Amino acid sequence: MKIVFLDAKSIGEDIDLSGYETLGEVVKYDFSTTEEARERVTDADVIILNKVLINEKSIGNAKNLKLVCVTATGTNNLDKEYLEKRGIAWRNVAGYSTETVAQHTFAMMFYLLEHLPYYDEYVKSEKYVADRLFTHFDKKFSELAGKTWGIIGMGAIGRRVAEIARMFGCNVIYYSTSGKNNQPEYQRVEFEQLLENSDIVSVHAPLTPETEGLMDKHAFAKMKKSAIFLNLGRGPIVSEQDLADALRTGEIRGAALDVLCVEPMSKDNPLREIKDSDKLLITPHIAWASVEARTRLMETILEQIKEFF
Repeated sequence: MKIVFLDAKSIGEDIDLSGYETLGEVVKYDFSTTEEARERVTDADVIILNKVLINEKSIGNAKNLKLVCVTATGTNNLDKEYLEKRGIAWRNVAGYSTETVAQHTFAMMFYLLEHLPYYDEYVKSEKYVADRLFTHFDKKFSELAGKTWGIIGMGAIGRRVAEIARMFGCNVIYYSTSGKNNQPEYQRVEFEQLLENSDIVSVHAPLTPETEGLMDKHAFAKMKKSAIFLNLGRGPIVSEQDLADALRTGEIRGAALDVLCVEPMSKDNPLREIKDSDKLLITPHIAWASVEARTRLMETILEQIKEFF
């Protein structure tokens, strides 16, 4: 069997992949364009990828191909109709990053809620050395307990965030983007009601026709001026220009994003202009990427290949 990794760098170089070598020949490429993939998979039995487009153009020459494994939950990059026509199976992995994405959600929220960048800079600039008071009160913050946390997208990650938020004493409400999700433990509300009532709004939804551009200027205008917005779903759910405007005008208190419309960040992204870390935090799509989550991911794919064959 020949296994080809088309974009191995997307997994990180610290994850042990030696188990795959027990199955046959393993070839790893750091990155692959569609044209490069076409040449690299001609004799592959299995291909493993994250972002590479899989369609007739990229795998049309792969005569031995039997299985395509995606190192992610989303499979938008697969032409499933073409795969079915060719009789090629595909696998993805769900649930491997629930804990780490939920953890990152709270890390981002506390960073903004407690003005941590401001206080970190205050101490490191040595202003605290000559201060007369032992406590510095310039940036006020509130307890999380008693706040309303609104969740957009109540899948596995949304439910885990809801569970943790409740442990902190939050009132949790949610909006089902599909209209089908019903979680009786939490109050389901309409979109506008969630925006108007929430102190924190976090997005954990997939990108669908219903969610694309959901968070636009009208949505931000309905939120509390003291609200914090978090996006850990997909970048295009948010209008980045409208978010930049909302932050500039003080329409909302702050925002933290782990996903963007174009990744890596494009030069013309309007959020580049906002340098105030007390208002905006952007992390480079790392919420899923703890060592444990990436290890689980690759162990699951290894088992999927063994099971398939």
